[in-house]
Amino acid sequence: MKLPSQTVCFNSELLVKHDRPTPRYTSYPPATELHGDFEEAEFFDAIARGNEKKTPLSLYFHIPFCQTACYFCGCNVIVTGLKDKVVNPYFDYLFKNIERTAALIDRDRPVVQLHWGGGTPNYLSLEQVERLWNKIHEHFTFAEDAEISIEVNPRYIDRNYVLFLRNLGFNRISFGIQDFDPTVQEAINRVQPEELLFNVMSWMREAEFESVNVDLIYGLPHQTLDSFRDTIEKTIRLDPDRIAVFNFAWVPWMKPIQKKLPEEALPQAAEKLEIFHMTIDKLTENGYVFIGMDHFAKPDDELTIAQQEGKLHRNFQGYTTQPDSELFGFGLTSISMLHDVYVQNNKNLKDFYRAIDEGKQPIEKGVKLAKSDNIMRREIIMELMCHFCLDKWEIEDKYNIKFDEYFAREEAALKDLENDGLLVNLCDRIEVTPSGRLLIRNIACAFDTYTRDRQEQRFSKTI
Repeated sequence: MKLPSQTVCFNSELLVKHDRPTPRYTSYPPATELHGDFEEAEFFDAIARGNEKKTPLSLYFHIPFCQTACYFCGCNVIVTGLKDKVVNPYFDYLFKNIERTAALIDRDRPVVQLHWGGGTPNYLSLEQVERLWNKIHEHFTFAEDAEISIEVNPRYIDRNYVLFLRNLGFNRISFGIQDFDPTVQEAINRVQPEELLFNVMSWMREAEFESVNVDLIYGLPHQTLDSFRDTIEKTIRLDPDRIAVFNFAWVPWMKPIQKKLPEEALPQAAEKLEIFHMTIDKLTENGYVFIGMDHFAKPDDELTIAQQEGKLHRNFQGYTTQPDSELFGFGLTSISMLHDVYVQNNKNLKDFYRAIDEGKQPIEKGVKLAKSDNIMRREIIMELMCHFCLDKWEIEDKYNIKFDEYFAREEAALKDLENDGLLVNLCDRIEVTPSGRLLIRNIACAFDTYTRDRQEQRFSKTI
């Protein structure tokens, strides 16, 4: 099926109408559906099924430590300056986590993707980076063209560190900018001068990373349309390969650190819409392709090519070019996403250590996709999220259903979305319109039996 146009149409009235809490659909069911009543044996059985199919692997390693707190942060982090006093014990347990899980996975299943996230992975010393790198490679077999990426905090890195990462074998790297404006940076407790950010990018280009990604956030205190336009223009000058522009989720009841932000300085909804509109226009006018939701990439980037070829996918790390792999997460709070089982590791460090001391997997909660309906709905949602279209007949053939009959209950929601011009519902396919691309989460939600009828604040709003 021919993929729809990649153009985007900004309709502020529709965005306001449909701006409600919805999952980001890095998984289906969403991670909020994981529960504590989950048996470790189900995880082991899922690994065995993956071994039989020789499914490739994606690996994620969580480094939870940060030197300072960013007040906007929604991640699971531990802020401490103790360095070796926390890293070395963490490594002891992380390495046991690696050893025990790797022993269950066939060694001939290739690793096609590796990512280190946090927290702050460059909280580690160079010696610690190499120790973890060697431990991973001791237990897993890597494909020659594996994507190997790491997140870094630009405030705590130098040229030598950047070159070391590239020489070790990392080929992709990302760092957070959030905003160039000094007033905004001061308010969010993340001061990083413009000169520093451009120096960091120059080191990464010198190291010849295959892809460099930067993160921005709109909706932060003291941001205005004009100030964020300046941030976008400077980001374009920085010339990254990928740009993620996230909507700030103000959830102080979930993330108490956000109470340190001046709430009265947060931009109002109307100005946030203007900022988002300007951002899309500026980036697309300067050659970036709107991949979906909040991601942009250059035309020759692998994400863009994967989307054009119908091979883009989503997992708990976001958009990925590895649709056929199973994700294994290691370390505190990390998530594993196998074909029909998702699990999340303990969020509390003491619980994580205790589980490993007891010889168990450090699993806090999980979910098994027990019905083929879950698998089918996941495929539908991921196709819409990644490619903005869905081949109904392909779903019918694969799952032995009559699409319009099976999803009769969803028809009302789809009709409302179609009446608003967000999609076109044809006999053989669903196509998302240029206006609907910005509300793709709402369209996907029509097929979500878990959260479709909820509007809970545990999810961020669409815009």
